[in-house]
Amino acid sequence: MIEFKNVSKVYKTGTVGVKNANFVIDKGEFVFLVGASGSGKSTLIKLILKEEDATEGKILINRKDITHLKQSRVPYLRRSMGVVFQDFRLLPDKTVYDNVAFAMYIVNATPKHIRRQVPMLLSLVGLSNKAKVYPHELSGGEQQRVALARALVNNPSMIIADEPTGNLDPETAWEIMSLLNDINLRGTTVVVATHAKDIVDFMKKRVIKLENGFIVSDKKGGYDSEI
Repeated sequence: MIEFKNVSKVYKTGTVGVKNANFVIDKGEFVFLVGASGSGKSTLIKLILKEEDATEGKILINRKDITHLKQSRVPYLRRSMGVVFQDFRLLPDKTVYDNVAFAMYIVNATPKHIRRQVPMLLSLVGLSNKAKVYPHELSGGEQQRVALARALVNNPSMIIADEPTGNLDPETAWEIMSLLNDINLRGTTVVVATHAKDIVDFMKKRVIKLENGFIVSDKKGGYDSEI
């Protein structure tokens, strides 16, 4: 599903984002990426999404080598991924329904498929009654639920979430993580970069911990699990 082979990323400034990363995330896994700010979590996410290119090593997504993928092919790669960000990134001038539907428009889904799929996803995230509402009329948690529905609407094989609870209160953060867990139980691979130590410790999923660009721990358990 996701494989890093001796992957390093050094930015033009000389800053090391990731150093000699090796790991495999299998289909259906739920994995947390943890570490302090600047540890390399966001760099790993950007490498998976092909927002950054590796300086060394090889990256495989769904068994395809994306290390030197042409820029024109990147949008097709991302169709296999649903992405959720800390700041929601909803379109402010579109309703909840249209925010989710927009992700289908850009992949040329048929109107019939859109009319069937969008209500189903809004129901999944508990927002069936908010379809005609605009983002500014929603709470932070509701906005993140819309972002989740949008990420899922094209049936991606994986969800990549970068600090998805960073702007949420603790109770709402738990609700979003519970949703991500439910999505994972349906068979979707989930990768979450987070600082939320209490959530990581409680959920007991696989944890890849980074320090200064290096993977220092990779095992099932809590935030501070030893190798």
